[in-house]
Amino acid sequence: MITLGVHSEVGRLREVLVHRPDLSLRRLTPDNCHAPLFDDVLWVKKARQEHDVFVDALRERGVTVRDLGDLLAETMALPEVRRWLLDRRVDPAVVGCDPVDELRGWLDELPAADLATRLVGGIARAELPFAPAGLSARALAPEDFVLPPLPNQLFTRDSSCWIYGGVTVNSMYWPARQPEAANVEAIYRFHSRFRDAGFAILSEGGGASLEGGDVMPIGGGVILIGMGERTTPQAVSALARRLFATGTSERVIATLMPRDRSFMHLDMVFTFCDRDLVTIYPLVVDRLRSKRTSPRTIGVPVKSGLRQRPHRPCSLRRSVGSLLRLSPCGQQATIIPPIDVIGLRRPRTQGTTSRRDAASGPIFRPECTGTPAAGPAGHPKAAG
Repeated sequence: MITLGVHSEVGRLREVLVHRPDLSLRRLTPDNCHAPLFDDVLWVKKARQEHDVFVDALRERGVTVRDLGDLLAETMALPEVRRWLLDRRVDPAVVGCDPVDELRGWLDELPAADLATRLVGGIARAELPFAPAGLSARALAPEDFVLPPLPNQLFTRDSSCWIYGGVTVNSMYWPARQPEAANVEAIYRFHSRFRDAGFAILSEGGGASLEGGDVMPIGGGVILIGMGERTTPQAVSALARRLFATGTSERVIATLMPRDRSFMHLDMVFTFCDRDLVTIYPLVVDRLRSKRTSPRTIGVPVKSGLRQRPHRPCSLRRSVGSLLRLSPCGQQATIIPPIDVIGLRRPRTQGTTSRRDAASGPIFRPECTGTPAAGPAGHPKAAG
């Protein structure tokens, strides 16, 4: 079985996690779509068709495709895991104190597939098979949600991210997205594909917000992390300490971004398209400031012979200039060659595996597992 891990943003896909557009997206209306962070409703039928084309293309290339909804249903077939997840999802602060016992009793008896659908798709008051008691439930209109849907579960790169040989289950920034993490954590901790796979869960639960669209393993033990609207410096600092303490990484380049929803994640303005080629949006990227962190700079014992160098804040362009070619988009199309400004080595990728996080639908980001083939200068070759 494939060893799980993400060792670069570009590598040969072996295994991919997706989530097919489902009930949660059909719940969206022009009146309620803004609360779960959508600007408008989606054409869900078309999104499913595009998703299926995407999945077929992956399978034709030999990629193992796993659907989050199916994995969640298989996980919910385990009674002790069902209790574990419902303890976290059926929260009196969300559903109200009055109906919590009746709701929990009903969900405990649902078939696993139905329960998985409800945990992502939500539950409207009109769908309850009992007349809820208490003020909180009676105050709801029939179309109001007792358990809110999670339409952003579609974007699986955000709720968790694989970093070399480990994974973080992330504390999301917006409350509308925070329950996604519990669904994902249940799968990673208890599903048979992941339970005994030998990877480390690097997150500690709760705390400062971190989202996977800001996290990029770029090879050689180096990680690039954006700090903007969704990912906080406190979360990056805590993650860096865990990465260094476990020997997962030896260097983190933290990049301070403007807090603007137009570029909420680093991967929206800084996108890998080959082993050493990145497209950038200069109007944003040129404003980004970065700071390199290593085990020694934060007092964590060094686990390798890598010589640590002091590093003062500088632009992101200069921080990664020795590693990557940068191709501006939106202004000009000149590829900027690598420049040696801080003496960073090019990423080592030999003998590694690669896994990235995926979302699907009209807009999708790939998440994959696999082993990159060696390319020039030790980089992994790009693959479909």
